[in-house]
Amino acid sequence: MNIPQSDILSTSRLGKIFSNTVATYKYFWFVSIMQIHAKEDCRRIDVWDIVIRMIANAWYPVHYFRLSFGKSDSLFDIVMDLHKYLNIPIDANADTIIDILSERKEERQIKKWLNILTLNVPYRFLRPWVDTSDNKEMVIRSQSLENNCLYSLHKQESEFYIMLNPAWSQYMHINYNILMDFAYWNLTLFLQTRNPNVPAIPSKLIRPDVRSSLNAQHKYWDEVMSIGGPIRCIYTGRELYPRDYDLDHFIPWSFVSHDLLWNLIPSDGSINSSKSNKIPDVNFYLPKLSRLHHNSLQIMIAHDKNTKVMEDYLSLGYTSKELADMDEDHFRELYERTFNPLSQIALNMGFETWKY
Repeated sequence: MNIPQSDILSTSRLGKIFSNTVATYKYFWFVSIMQIHAKEDCRRIDVWDIVIRMIANAWYPVHYFRLSFGKSDSLFDIVMDLHKYLNIPIDANADTIIDILSERKEERQIKKWLNILTLNVPYRFLRPWVDTSDNKEMVIRSQSLENNCLYSLHKQESEFYIMLNPAWSQYMHINYNILMDFAYWNLTLFLQTRNPNVPAIPSKLIRPDVRSSLNAQHKYWDEVMSIGGPIRCIYTGRELYPRDYDLDHFIPWSFVSHDLLWNLIPSDGSINSSKSNKIPDVNFYLPKLSRLHHNSLQIMIAHDKNTKVMEDYLSLGYTSKELADMDEDHFRELYERTFNPLSQIALNMGFETWKY
C-alpha cells in the first residue's frame, strides 16, 4: 500500500517507517501520534501521552484475541501486566484506559512499565530520515529537522516530548484516513506472519463501537423452533422456545471475529457468565452442535425457508440444500474439519476449555 505523494515532503522516507520492523511498537507509535494530532491539533506531544495511547490501542487485540506480537515485543506483556495491576476491564474503551493511565502514570510501577516503551521507538522511528543508532545524536540531529523529518525530539530531566514538523501538519490532517489505513495494513501483514492460523486479523485490531444485532440469526432460529418445536440447549439440556433464549458463539466471537450462522446456536441464558470467551469441550459438545445445525437446515429446507442468512453456510463449501441432504455422519465430519482446527489454535493462544 502506497501513501499519498508530495512535492515538498519526504514521503518516500515516511513510506519506509515500517521497514525492518521486528516488533509492533512503530505501528502503535505512529497511530497514536496521528490520533493525538487529529484530536488536539497540537504540534507538541508528550511522549508519555503517546505510549499511554499505544497501550490503549493494543488493549483490544491483546485481551480479546490474544494475538502474538512476537518474542522481541514487550507491549503484549505490558498490557497484560497493567490489566492485572489496575483491574481495568478487558472491554474498556480507549478513552477509559487513557484516562486511568494518565491519572496514575506517576506511580512507580506504572511508570516503570510505561518507560519501557520510551527507550527506543521515539528514536528508531526517525531512522528513515536520520541515519544514526545513537539516541543522543538522534535527539540533536532531529532538532534541526534533518531531511525534513516528521518530528524533533526534546528530552530533559523532567520532560520528554516531540515537536511535529509544521511542514507535515497539513499533510497529516488531509491524509489522516489513508495514513491510518497504511499503518494498520502494515500491522496486519506483521501480525499475520506471527499468527499464521488466526482468522480475520484486520477485524481484530480496532474495537468496534457497536456489535452486530444478530436479528437475522435470531429470526432463523425462531423459525426453526416455530416449525419444528422447541430445541434443547446443547449445554444444559433445557428446552428452548422462540424468543426465549440467548444466541451463543460456539467458538467465541473474540477468536473468530464473525457472526456466521454455522457458529451460532440458541443457548440457555444461564451459561453466558460461566462460558464467557472459553472454548467448549469439542469432544463432548461438537456432535450436539453438528446435530442441531443439521436438523435446523433440514427443517428450513423442507419448508422452503431459504433465507438470506442461510448463505453463511456457503463459507463451509456447500449450499444449505446440499448440507441438509447430507447424511448425519458426513455433516458431522464437515463440522469436525471446521471446528477442531479452530478450537486447537484458540487453545494454543491461551483460550481456556469449558464444560458446563
